[in-house]
Amino acid sequence: MDVGSADSFTRMGTLGVEEEFYVVDDAGRPTAGTDELVYETDPPEILDERLDHELFKFIIETQTPVCEGLAEAREQFVAVREALADHAAVHGYGIAAAGLHPAARWRELEHAEKPRYRSQLDRIRYPQHRNTTAGIHVHVGVDDAEKATWIANELRWFLPILLALSANSPFWNGFDTELASARAKIFENLPNTGMPTAFGGFDEFRRFERRMVELDSIDDRGALWYDVRPHTGHGTVEVRAPDGQSNPDYVFAFVEYVHALVMDFAERYEERSEPWAAYRSGQGDGLRREFLDENKWRALRYGHEASFIDREGTDTIELMEVVERECERLGIEGIRAVADAESGATRQRRLLREEGLDALCAALVL
Repeated sequence: MDVGSADSFTRMGTLGVEEEFYVVDDAGRPTAGTDELVYETDPPEILDERLDHELFKFIIETQTPVCEGLAEAREQFVAVREALADHAAVHGYGIAAAGLHPAARWRELEHAEKPRYRSQLDRIRYPQHRNTTAGIHVHVGVDDAEKATWIANELRWFLPILLALSANSPFWNGFDTELASARAKIFENLPNTGMPTAFGGFDEFRRFERRMVELDSIDDRGALWYDVRPHTGHGTVEVRAPDGQSNPDYVFAFVEYVHALVMDFAERYEERSEPWAAYRSGQGDGLRREFLDENKWRALRYGHEASFIDREGTDTIELMEVVERECERLGIEGIRAVADAESGATRQRRLLREEGLDALCAALVL
C-alpha cells in the first residue's frame, strides 16, 4: 500500500520545489508536447528522473533535488527551469507559466494516456476533465512526524496569504472569471483539495491517509491534494497554495516565506502551551475551518487587494499589513517585493486590454 510512515521525517529544513508549466507553440498557445519531451527524447541530465507530465499533454512538471538550504534551492530551481526551457526549444516548443493559461480551452486539449490519469478521469469525471491548472509546491523537511503535523495545522492561516500574493490566473476557458486566482477555485472542485481540517496528531493523519486508500477513495497518497499536508513519503511539510509564475524571483519569494514559516514553527513546537489545544471544540475560533475557507475565498477573489480575518477571529487585516509584519517577524524580504509589484492577475488583464492575447501569451513564456 502506497502510504508512508513516521520514519520518513528525519531531516529539518531541507527544501524541494515542484513546478507545473505549460508547453506552448511558437505563438505561445498550449500544445500537446509532453509525450515528446518526457518519453520520446532524452532531457538534460539535471532533469533526469525529475520531469513528468500532468493530466493534459500540455502540462509538464519539474522537481528539484533535495536541497540543504535556500541558496541551493534557488540555484537548483533556476537551473531546472533553464534546462526545461532549453530542452523544449530544441524540440520546437516553448514553456510558459501561470496558474491557468489564458488561451487554454480544455475541451480542445488532449489528456495523457498514463494509467494513473485515466483512472482519475474515470473516477472524478467532469471536474478532472477541465483541470488545466498549474501551481508551485514547496517541500520543507521536518525531523519529527508529530512536529510536521502540528506545523501543517499552524500553517493553514498563512496559506491564503501565499495565494493572494501569487494570484496569477484571472482567465479560464476563454473568459475573464473576475477572480484573481481562478486556478484555486477550479482545482478546489476536485475531491481531497482545498483547506484541510486540523489533525490531532500524526497517527490521526496516517490513519486517514491509509483509510482513504483502503476504502478505494484514492489510488495512492499522492491523490490527497490539500493546500498543505505532512508528506509521509518525503518527510516534509508540503505547501501547495501558490499559482504558477513565470518570474523566478516570485517563486523564490514564496519558497523563502514557506521555509521561514516552517522553521519558525519548528522552533516554537516544544514551547507550545498544550499540544493540539487550539483545535478542540469551542477553542481557537480564529482557526475555525470556516474562517480559513473565507480567507482563501478573499485571496482568490481579490488577490493583492484582499483583507483577511485575523488569527483570533475578531478583526480583519489587510494583505500589505500582513506582509510588512511577516517580513519584520521572520527576517525575509521577497514577499514584500511581490506585494509592492503589480499582481499577476492585474498584469494579465492589462496586457490583454492594452496589447492583446498574443502579447499576453508571450509574456508568460519563460
